[in-house]
Amino acid sequence: MDLYRKVRLACAEGMSQREAARHFNISRDSVAKMMAFSVPPGYRRTAPVKRPKLDAFTGIIDGWLEGDREVHRKQRHTAKRVFERLRDEHGFTGGYTIVKDYMRQSERRGREIFVPLAHPPGHAQADFGEAVVVIGGVEQKAHFFVMDLPHSDACFVRAYPAATAEAWVDGHVHAFAFFGKAPVSVLYNNDRCLVAKILPDGTRQRATLFSGFLSHYLFRDRYGRPGKGNDKGNAEGLVGYSRRNFMVPIPRFATWDAFNTYLEEQCHRRQADVLRGQSETIGERLTRDLAAMADLPAAPFDACDQTTGRVSSQALVRYKTNDYSVPVAYGHRDVWVRGYVDAVVIGCGGEIIARHPRCYDREDMVFDPVHYLPLIERKINALDQAAPLSEWDLPPEFATLRRLMEARMIRSPRPLHNGRQPQKWLGQRFCRSDNRTSLYIAIEATLFLGKERATSPNAGPNQRFAQCRKENIGPHAQCAVVLDRHLCRIFPAVVRVVDPTARPLVLSATVKAPENSETEEGP
Repeated sequence: MDLYRKVRLACAEGMSQREAARHFNISRDSVAKMMAFSVPPGYRRTAPVKRPKLDAFTGIIDGWLEGDREVHRKQRHTAKRVFERLRDEHGFTGGYTIVKDYMRQSERRGREIFVPLAHPPGHAQADFGEAVVVIGGVEQKAHFFVMDLPHSDACFVRAYPAATAEAWVDGHVHAFAFFGKAPVSVLYNNDRCLVAKILPDGTRQRATLFSGFLSHYLFRDRYGRPGKGNDKGNAEGLVGYSRRNFMVPIPRFATWDAFNTYLEEQCHRRQADVLRGQSETIGERLTRDLAAMADLPAAPFDACDQTTGRVSSQALVRYKTNDYSVPVAYGHRDVWVRGYVDAVVIGCGGEIIARHPRCYDREDMVFDPVHYLPLIERKINALDQAAPLSEWDLPPEFATLRRLMEARMIRSPRPLHNGRQPQKWLGQRFCRSDNRTSLYIAIEATLFLGKERATSPNAGPNQRFAQCRKENIGPHAQCAVVLDRHLCRIFPAVVRVVDPTARPLVLSATVKAPENSETEEGP
């Protein structure tokens, strides 16, 4: 640049171009160029590049690249593959470099150009993303729902075990509750959970659950072009932002609810940020969005998938490839099923008969052991091999009580009470108890009193019961204990749970152990 100034100044003061070339030790062409331009113009190509060896094959290459638009992007031609095919199939004798340069130019010419967009207040975009998380100590893939308000850049994020139709709807319900309003419209991709079919004229045939959801909140749904994620670029960008900022390092939470509480806190915190090109915070711009949005209905939408089924001979109902148990009394009957993101509810008529945690595995069985206890009472031999009971995590007092009762049966093969076997006694007691925690406490107290009876045979019931209260066993349950003459050295045979909310634990004075006969009072 300094040389340009010196040469031009010398020539302006009367020095000839020939003398200037000799004085500054440059060519006369350079002097002429410096006199024509005040600053270096840079390299300028005046004629197109000539590729005598490649020009005859450019049409073949363009045909291959055009055909690549119809195949998966990971199986398209590379420069190396184009060079090899030209050499082997068409006798190309040129080098790899000119093929690579031509491919680079073709790629640049084929790139799409975008139009900057302006977003009015009150509209939203929604999408789903994926990330690895650890929930309850298990590493798994989380599918997180995102909703972005492009005008203010306010966001909402919520994670689910799977991106199902009910997860889409549940994410909207929580997003609307988070903002306190419903948007005027939401822009989506063409996910099969939302769009059942794209008709030839371009209109969308909506999925049943999503159509009911739209009818409840009365906002307009809009859709991008199939395979064009940039049509909702704000939601796509929010997916990446949430994964990089909210989920690094890998989140570790005990439950999904705890994880979603954390994500909601991050969304609130982000509203204090001022983004590039803006003078207001996200929260300040959010007020304009909320002013344009609609009020919510009086009640939120019930985000569940509804279907019907029939109970099998094993008291199971199949939903989304998994089998869920119901009480055996409803065997072979028609039922309805509601699938929520975290639960499966089964009913018959107007009555809910079973509720299970939602299972996202495939071809699995989800049992409630209590559903099968009445059947096991009649089929005693199935007790030890019953699949519903195999993974039932009961307190150890139940195993102790069963072992002692079976030992009593070995010594005295008579039924325990009123013709019932010990398994039947336990099953009926468990089924009839409205408060199972009270039953656990009562059995623990029974075993403790039996131990006291064995160690202090001369102590009366009230003394043993007072010792039970002193040891803080069952302080909130009201029990009456009847001592069986045959079992008094092992444990009290019968525990009756009356009311866990009643007055403090007191032994009924009217209940006494008979001296010369079996008690007639059953469990």
